[in-house]
Amino acid sequence: MKANDNSKKNILHPRNLHRTRYDFEKLISNCPELKTFISINKHGIETIDFSNPSAVKTLNNALLQTYYDIQNWDIPKNYLCPPIPGRADYIHYIADLLAESNNNQIPDNSNILGLDIGTGANLIYPILGNSIYNWSFVATDIDKKAIENCSKIIEANPKLIDAISLQQQTESRFIFKNIITPEDRFTFTMCNPPFHASAEEANKSASRKVSNLNPKEKRNTNPVLNFGGQNAELWCNGGEIGFITQMIYESAKYASQVLWFTTLVSKKDNLPSIYKTLKKVNAVSVKTIEMAQGQKNSRIVAWSFLSDVQQKSWKF
Repeated sequence: MKANDNSKKNILHPRNLHRTRYDFEKLISNCPELKTFISINKHGIETIDFSNPSAVKTLNNALLQTYYDIQNWDIPKNYLCPPIPGRADYIHYIADLLAESNNNQIPDNSNILGLDIGTGANLIYPILGNSIYNWSFVATDIDKKAIENCSKIIEANPKLIDAISLQQQTESRFIFKNIITPEDRFTFTMCNPPFHASAEEANKSASRKVSNLNPKEKRNTNPVLNFGGQNAELWCNGGEIGFITQMIYESAKYASQVLWFTTLVSKKDNLPSIYKTLKKVNAVSVKTIEMAQGQKNSRIVAWSFLSDVQQKSWKF
């Protein structure tokens, strides 16, 4: 390890296990296949080629084995391969949000039930939420193949069997309908919505990212992005703002059944429209939580239809 390998990534959440540079020696001891992807950059620091999908997936596997006791994690080719540090941040900030409604105590028990909208084939948010805080989850997606892969991950990790249930959304125009039943009570919902408004827009963005990660590579019209992604994971009609607007309007129908609704918002310019829609549906509490990882800035928008008294009386 180089002397500056322990420099802090101060932008990550204070409880995030990945605030320091990756300990590749430790990771390789748990996942030997990672060694083939390690190289030394121009600063003399060990790293991997983040434009290589196989390298990114193997790094994820090593991180999940080493820090979260998850074995045999895998995703089908071309499905979204999430960056673990940033995904862990979302979980930690939700924990802080719940603490505000729980006498400033982070609830870390299986009574906490989260709903992950669009879990993808990777199941990453439920995995992290359960591993870090012992929370339970319902994970949903419209993609049958994604749900089937999530089932394989759960079967390979017995500790997840009672903690995570899966449900396919059979109607793509809905988000909560068909998923939340009259008997359900979720402590929170979470979502990383599709970013783009079309396949063409998603493809152009992917090409730019590959070019930025590896400037020597020429841009092409059919890039393989390091983090992958199927159509439903990357784009939808109306893009991010369209998806979140639909989510907000639907959330009002389940106002008393969820303590906090939350979503990632990648495009800052979408915030005014989001706040306007939340006002229309009479959300009682609205919070914006800034996040950052590397050069990427994002934020969580959270809203609740419950009063402070109702929030504090929620069963944790």
